Amino acid sequence: MISFDLNDEQKMVRETVAAFAVEQIRPAARSVDESGAIPSDLLAKACELGLVVGCLPENVGGYGDPRVAVTGAIVAEELAYGDLSCALHALAPRLLAFPVIEMGTDVQRARYLPPLAADGFVVATAAMMEPAFDFDPADMKTTAQHISGDYVINGEKCYVPLAAESKTILVYAAGSPDRGLAGVEGFVVPRDSPGLKISGREKNMGLKGLATFEVTFEKCRVAAENRLGGEQGMNFARLLSESRVAMAAMAVGVARAAFEYARDYAKERKAFGGPIATKQAIAFMLADMAIEVDAMRLLAWEAASWLDKGDDANKQSYQARNYAAAAALSVADNAVQILGGHGYIREHPVEMWLRNARAFGVVEGLAIV
Repeated sequence: MISFDLNDEQKMVRETVAAFAVEQIRPAARSVDESGAIPSDLLAKACELGLVVGCLPENVGGYGDPRVAVTGAIVAEELAYGDLSCALHALAPRLLAFPVIEMGTDVQRARYLPPLAADGFVVATAAMMEPAFDFDPADMKTTAQHISGDYVINGEKCYVPLAAESKTILVYAAGSPDRGLAGVEGFVVPRDSPGLKISGREKNMGLKGLATFEVTFEKCRVAAENRLGGEQGMNFARLLSESRVAMAAMAVGVARAAFEYARDYAKERKAFGGPIATKQAIAFMLADMAIEVDAMRLLAWEAASWLDKGDDANKQSYQARNYAAAAALSVADNAVQILGGHGYIREHPVEMWLRNARAFGVVEGLAIV
């Protein structure tokens, strides 16, 4: 029988991050969406939670906490409950840190991890998505050719968070295109590398507080020592699973926020002689939303538990991510419906959550547990 009883440490992490999300992130969410910028003091407070430095090894300045995927899913959900843009921004450095911790060489850990342990928010990111409607991580068009001892990268990436500020970008490219996921390689590429071009900030329907960019590589030469994992390479399928679990967990956070807001509104809003929550159509809709939130979480935690056991979680993470993408959008849309005309105006956050929830069916690789 599967059990997801949290241990004392996980309960403490959940309570701490949840309090931060409610007290610090949620009040800033609307201004973040309107301005397109996240306050530096909010990011500084997020750093105090040890979201990145906590899992860095002690010998590079971190706390040396073990990485636990279920715990990572809890953190991702609670932060996204506060605001999805803020959550993705605060966790963006993990996109570089966690793959290097898990699959980098000793030299790579010594080179790339210490800067991430510095005081304050240190920007880092990774580039996975490509600007194609049929993007498939197993069939990347961005390639990395081994030429004269180095690697030459060609291709385009999109939805790269914080690319304009990050000194280094972990770029995923097909080294052996005919091998699918097994042929995808990772390269730590300095932002100022010749052949790397960062376009202007993308204008998106949602996630307006998260700065994302399109990055182009044209004969961008990268030293062989920058290949993640060195000669041994890396396990991209596992990193993709970790990313999908993170996105599924964040979808839970957004959906839960929308459900709880709609539920509370329905209890207070009176029409036809009583609270609208007592009307069968609204009550049934709220019940379905609550079921979806719990189902999403269970799928995310199940996939995370497979990762924690060291098992292949490709199927579980794919199911969790796809189900969560559809369910989060449905829950957020129902929240707007329950609020009626109020759901469509910006005095209430449900319209923002609906726009943000739409991202889960579009993006890949924006977070990792």
